[in-house]
Amino acid sequence: MKINNIILRHIKMDLLHPFTTSVGTERDKDIILVEATTTSGHSGWGESVAIMEPIYNEETVQTNWHMMIDHLIPLLSGEELNHPDEVSERFKKIRGNYNAKAAIEGAIWDLYAKVNHMPLAKALGGVKKTIEVGVSVGIQSSPDNILKQIEDYVKEGYKRIKVKIMPGWDVEIIKLIRHHFPSIPLMADANCAYTLQDIDHLKQLDQFDLMMIEQPLAHDDIIDHAKLQSQLKTPICLDESIHSLEDARKAIELGSCQIINLKVGRVGGLTESKKIHDLCVKHNIPMWCGGMLEAGIGRAHNIAITTLSNFSLPGDTAPSSHYWKRDIIRPEVEMNSGYIQVHEKPGIGYEPDRDYIEELTIVQKTIQVN
Repeated sequence: MKINNIILRHIKMDLLHPFTTSVGTERDKDIILVEATTTSGHSGWGESVAIMEPIYNEETVQTNWHMMIDHLIPLLSGEELNHPDEVSERFKKIRGNYNAKAAIEGAIWDLYAKVNHMPLAKALGGVKKTIEVGVSVGIQSSPDNILKQIEDYVKEGYKRIKVKIMPGWDVEIIKLIRHHFPSIPLMADANCAYTLQDIDHLKQLDQFDLMMIEQPLAHDDIIDHAKLQSQLKTPICLDESIHSLEDARKAIELGSCQIINLKVGRVGGLTESKKIHDLCVKHNIPMWCGGMLEAGIGRAHNIAITTLSNFSLPGDTAPSSHYWKRDIIRPEVEMNSGYIQVHEKPGIGYEPDRDYIEELTIVQKTIQVN
C-alpha cells in the first residue's frame, strides 16, 4: 500500500447545544481531518480529537497541525506499508502527541480496509453487527433541566446515561436523578475534579447503584485511584490516565480501576486500542468507547472499534443528530432504539460529504509522501 498524498483540512463546526464539564464549556469544535490517498484512487479518512485549548490533555489543534506536517507525515515516506499496524511503529520515535498520531493512523486504517474491500470493523477483528449506545449529559443550569434531559434520553432508548459531576454538583444531583429514575443504567463522570481528600464525600455515591464513577482523580494518576478504589464499592473507570498499553497494564495490576474507557485518539490510534482491548480481555476488565465530540469520521472509527468483543458496555457513540445540525458524512450516524447498525461497506462505511467539508474548511494543506 503506497500512500501518495496526505491532505489536512482544518474545519470548524457549531455544536447543536453547548456541552459543559468540570473543565469548561464547548460551543463549537475545530477539527483536523486527515485524508490519505493512493495513486490508484483510493482515499482513507481520519479525524483528530484535539481541541483548541490544552485542558483535556496537552495537545491542541495547532500543535497537531504542526506535529503532523513537520514530524509524523515525513515518517511515512520510504518503504510501502503492508499493514496499518506498521504506522505506530514508525511513529514510536515521537513521544506523546497521541491525538495527532491517531488521526493519521485512522486515515491509513480506513484506506487499508478500502483497498482490501472490507469494512473497517472486520479489518480490526470486530464481531458485532450492532452496538449499544449511551449518552453523556453535561453539567446543567438547574436540576430540573437535567431531569428533563434524562427523561428525553430514556424515551429515545439510550442504553446508559452518563452524568458529568464536579464539587457542588455531585452527590445531591445523583441522589435526585436516582429518585426519579430508580432503575436506569447510570454512571458519573468526574473529569479529574477530586482528590484523595474527598474519599468520604465520594463514598456517598456508593448508595446509588452506579455502574461506575469515571476518572475521579488526577488526569495522570493511577496510584491514588488504587487507594480510592479500595475504599469504594462503586467501580472506578479510568479515562484520562490511560494513554497506552503500559498504562493499562499498570492500572490493572495496581487495582486502580475495574473498567476502562477507551478513546482511540487518547491512546494514539486503533492499533494501540486493539492491544489494550486484548489485555483487558485477559484480565476480565470490561470496556467501553468514550467520545470527544467527534464529527462523523471520528464517530465512524469509534463504531468500528466498538465491534470488538470486550466493548461490553454502552459507549458515548450517540448519533450525528445529537451533536450537529448537519454532519460531514453521508449517511449520517443514526440510532434505532439505543442501537447503531454497523455498516458493511468497505472502510468506515460512510462517505465524507466533500462539498460540505469544503464549506467548513478554514485551511487546507497537501503533503506529498515520497
